[in-house]
Amino acid sequence: MSALPGSPEAAATTGLDDGPVLPAPIDLPPLTERTRLEAREIIARYPVPRSALLPMLHLVQSYQGYVSPEGVALCAEELGLTKAEVGAVATFYTMYKRRPTGRHLVSVCTNTLCSVLGGQRIMDALSADLGVHHDETAADGSITLEHAECLAACDYAPVVTVDYEFYDQQDVESARALVAALRRGEKPAPTRGAPLTDFRGISRQLAGFSQYPDAAAAAAAIDAPGALGPTLVGLRLAEERGESAPAMPQPPSASASAASSGVDAGESRETVRPSGGTGETPGQEAAEARVAAADTPAEKAGAAGSHPDAPEPAGRSLADQDDGTETPAGQEPGTSGQGPAGPGRVVEGKNTPKRKS
Repeated sequence: MSALPGSPEAAATTGLDDGPVLPAPIDLPPLTERTRLEAREIIARYPVPRSALLPMLHLVQSYQGYVSPEGVALCAEELGLTKAEVGAVATFYTMYKRRPTGRHLVSVCTNTLCSVLGGQRIMDALSADLGVHHDETAADGSITLEHAECLAACDYAPVVTVDYEFYDQQDVESARALVAALRRGEKPAPTRGAPLTDFRGISRQLAGFSQYPDAAAAAAAIDAPGALGPTLVGLRLAEERGESAPAMPQPPSASASAASSGVDAGESRETVRPSGGTGETPGQEAAEARVAAADTPAEKAGAAGSHPDAPEPAGRSLADQDDGTETPAGQEPGTSGQGPAGPGRVVEGKNTPKRKS
């Protein structure tokens, strides 16, 4: 793993309390008995306890702002895992932070489309304003800045998220104004989605608990208005122009398919009674019926490929189907223990058994 010795992420990776880690922040709240009870509530949701690990990591992050060594230990104790197992998960997913985060997490998409439209310029400007680089926190503790490979909102590029809420179609100046407002303690409304809270609040929600004080606040967050113009622009243009997608071709009716294949309409195409009058084996006769009854080119190709008389794909030879392969297990070409060709070996182009006609 890539964690560096003497850092919080090193402790999260190894799970060792006695590792040479940096001291916890003086204002770091402890994980209380309430945290442990909520962790057990999460575990009760799953038939296999260790399946609860991901939301439990969000839970400890909601209390302390990151997955601390203490949080790793709590998860390990409650799930009966080693701290190394928990740390391996915590260091794999980027949504689990391995150092203390700021009040808000600001993510700037720098993937292709957002970058072309100004995402990298936004990242550079915010980095200069905050005096930090990727995955670092401003000195006043207000903002942790990160670049994101993709925020799955290409129709709104360039995109910035704050605590995973979307601020769409940003430019350098609008993004700088957004971050300045966050640092003043304001919470500008996202372009779409729930009202902004903070990083610890959204971590609690990801753990499966409400981050809102009452049901009314939770309902207001769900029903928050959102701007969906870019997503719906194609539909709007189609309505204005009277355009619509062509109708999907309809497959022939079951009775027509059955009539063309000689299969009783009430019988599945997969169950064909051989007539015995075609001179073919029952398997060949059934395969012919499946090919004839196929509704689409893809189905027809699949049925033809499974026909007993279908030719072998190019470059592939099979052993005689009656006798099986002559290659002992573990000695196929390309595996360990491969040696010179012998009576017990099958070497392509040399002693490959031929299919019986």
